[in-house]
Amino acid sequence: MGQHKSLEEVHGTIDTTGTEHWWKRFFLFAGPAFLVAVGYMDPGNWATDIAGGSKYGYSLLWILLMSNLIALLLQTLSARLGIVRGRDLAQASRETYPTAVNISLWVLAEIAIAACDLAEVLGMAIGLNLLFHLPILWGVSLAILDTFLILYLQKKGMRYMEAFIFSLVAIIGVSFFIELFFAKPNAMELVTGFIPGLKDSGALYIAIGIIGATVMPHNLYLHSSLVQTRRNKKDDAGIRTALKYNFIDSAIALNLAFFVNASILILAATVFFKNGLHNIVEIQDAHNMLAPLLGEKLAPILFAVALIASGQSSTITGTLAGQIVMEGYLDLRIAPWLRRLITRLIAVIPAFLVIWLLGEDKIGDMLILSQVILSIQLGFAIIPLIHFVSDKEKMGKFAISNLVKMLAWLSAVIIVGLNIKLVIETLSVWHTSLVGYEWVFNFIIIPVVVLAMLLLVYVIWCALTGKRFVKDTTTPHGKAEEIPFIEKKVYERIAICIDFSKSDIRAITEGISHGDKKTEFYLLHVVETAGARTVGDEIQDYETSEDWNQLQSYGNKLREQGYSITEKLGFGDPKKEIPQFVAEINAQLLVIGRHGHGGIMDFIFGETIAVVRHKVKCAMLVV
Repeated sequence: MGQHKSLEEVHGTIDTTGTEHWWKRFFLFAGPAFLVAVGYMDPGNWATDIAGGSKYGYSLLWILLMSNLIALLLQTLSARLGIVRGRDLAQASRETYPTAVNISLWVLAEIAIAACDLAEVLGMAIGLNLLFHLPILWGVSLAILDTFLILYLQKKGMRYMEAFIFSLVAIIGVSFFIELFFAKPNAMELVTGFIPGLKDSGALYIAIGIIGATVMPHNLYLHSSLVQTRRNKKDDAGIRTALKYNFIDSAIALNLAFFVNASILILAATVFFKNGLHNIVEIQDAHNMLAPLLGEKLAPILFAVALIASGQSSTITGTLAGQIVMEGYLDLRIAPWLRRLITRLIAVIPAFLVIWLLGEDKIGDMLILSQVILSIQLGFAIIPLIHFVSDKEKMGKFAISNLVKMLAWLSAVIIVGLNIKLVIETLSVWHTSLVGYEWVFNFIIIPVVVLAMLLLVYVIWCALTGKRFVKDTTTPHGKAEEIPFIEKKVYERIAICIDFSKSDIRAITEGISHGDKKTEFYLLHVVETAGARTVGDEIQDYETSEDWNQLQSYGNKLREQGYSITEKLGFGDPKKEIPQFVAEINAQLLVIGRHGHGGIMDFIFGETIAVVRHKVKCAMLVV
């Protein structure tokens, strides 16, 4: 009790209980996995797939297949956690681990989201550059503006967001289907790519990047939350139904993502590797080479369109993951637009600086590095997930079986083992290259690596032993206090805000009901015109006089009923005027009606209540 719901504004908003037809029910359940799957076909995947295909041909296809199977397993476990326990991965961690561990896991999750967002920013900028010749730096700067698109989609609801994402996924899939038709890969040679093997350490680096780009850590947080947007029956049969349809949703969506990733790698292997172009790491180079090598002008256009669709779809899901991680680990809830802006700036600033200082030829390296960072974070999300869905006390009969647990641990061992090997090799290279800066290696890099390893060992130990940290309280804000005997309170001075909308009557009615004939009621309206903001109460325009007449009309009708009424006009910004007036009259209660606008107007004008409630010291009633 007291625990916030995950993505509370859309939690349980889609009812799946109203139909018995399986296809209609599946349609209601379908969606969360597609939002997750777009993260598996973002610009970071493109970079690793193009680099792998151009340098090693088809030989890394088995890594893609393995990554997709691991992703399907882990996403199924993530959905199970959300459906059965009604918790996302961050919330479950917060309930299980000590505060210091949770803060560390939160920091790592935020790094993963920033790395992912970096890839999406760069991909969007590259796509705009390829299609419209817009400079990369401009494209990176413009990436901040998609905050408004996400806000709009969130206002419309989850089904609108899912439909938008599905449309972008369809664009990506169709584009690469046509690209493969142009490229005509050799089917017999292609099959050999599914035989496991790594040719050298460079292949290991790219393979780990592919794993990080496919099994993305923040998507595990995302899926465990998105399944909770569906409202299903909470009995055993209802939970089994939800698990079944979400598995089908995941299988379809992730196999589509595998098709896209395999298409990119096959395209790179067929067009570049076979033509002796083994070092294509820049997406721009891949785009520019497609037309002369394939002989089709349409191919590079489709490539650029799919890239923009990929970057835009992935950035939406990254934003939701950021909200889930912050609210789940810290119980910190901030405005969605501010959360989005912070996440985007964390990605835009380093991208801008690297391109500005080092040039556009470093973009490919940045994209691959971002995916390797994602992969290194994976253990810190996968192992807690295995821990939580194995917990028979919390999951009951829906705890995973021993076979599934074994497969999950095998996946974790493969990913963590490959990452440890990469870290050791990277440390060896850095130790050699940082000659003269040994203090950086010894006192910064090594301590960070050691702390990360200790954290990993701790979460593994907790998972293997079923250890849970016992907290003083399971509620996010502490224990409830004893409630004293309550008498009805009649306020002596009540301020009622008037804006001449449909909410006025409710505000007046609620305000009057909290007083009596001895109460002093104050009706306040703030004139917000440009003139009022400039000259204040000296303004003598038509709107001011009309507002005063209407305000007096309200007052006169209430006085006829025997109430003591005082009318007051304010001028300028309501966020300043209302608290100032409340303080002047020493009001004991402020009654304010909700605004009537929506969409982008809500974003622009809908901040008054939130600001006012922090500035007034009296009780406040929003109706």
